[in-house]
Amino acid sequence: EGFSRLWRGTNASLALAIPTVGIYLPCYDIFRNYMEELANEKAPYLTPYAPLLAGSFARSIACISCYPVELARTRMQAFTETHADVKPPGVWKTLIGVGSPVRNASNFRTLHSYRVLWTGVGAQLARDVPFSAICWATLEPMRRRIIGLAGDEASAGMILGANFSAGFVAGILAAAATCPLDVARTRRQIERDPKRQINMTTRQTLIEIWRDGGWKGLFTGIGPRVARAGPSVGIVVSFYEVVKHALHQRRITE
Repeated sequence: EGFSRLWRGTNASLALAIPTVGIYLPCYDIFRNYMEELANEKAPYLTPYAPLLAGSFARSIACISCYPVELARTRMQAFTETHADVKPPGVWKTLIGVGSPVRNASNFRTLHSYRVLWTGVGAQLARDVPFSAICWATLEPMRRRIIGLAGDEASAGMILGANFSAGFVAGILAAAATCPLDVARTRRQIERDPKRQINMTTRQTLIEIWRDGGWKGLFTGIGPRVARAGPSVGIVVSFYEVVKHALHQRRITE
């Protein structure tokens, strides 16, 4: 299909990453700070669970808000047209194409055509919420311990290294643990039958995958997924925290 096809869906990935990170990480900080303050006042033994819950809530909000773009990205990456003179559809055309078969096939109300833009959102939440919970429950104590070694005078370089290291490890563990849910999500998103698009559930999809391929089917693509998740989490979290640190230092100096 050509070397350039390896980057199929890059535009959709960028269109997805910016709003997702913009919603996800600030929401996580807000929820975590609130939950930790509340737990310290009323139930100190629950404080260690604040990152887990905050990550779950923040990811749910970001996932639901940006899901149509995530659906378009997956469809674009699964595009099978191999003719050299045919260009894969863009984000907008892909989203239109997702809704069109539903209207043409069953004369569903317009509401259903909008609903199909969230096809597989249950599978996405079933994957992203546990991923986020595992990730932050691992990342938060790890980075705090590393930064704690530097004391109160942690530099930007120390913050970058601590967050990247903790994010790298947390991303790998979370990706490996949630791989079956990612396989189910992808299968639901690339389903072409309009009725199955709406009626499929995550549980049914996992059963089908197990029946067709067993453990091997459930963990299809675990290598690339783990290889991508570790650096991705490390890079996003570390740069976000460095920018926060720089803005905080600038505010202090002013």
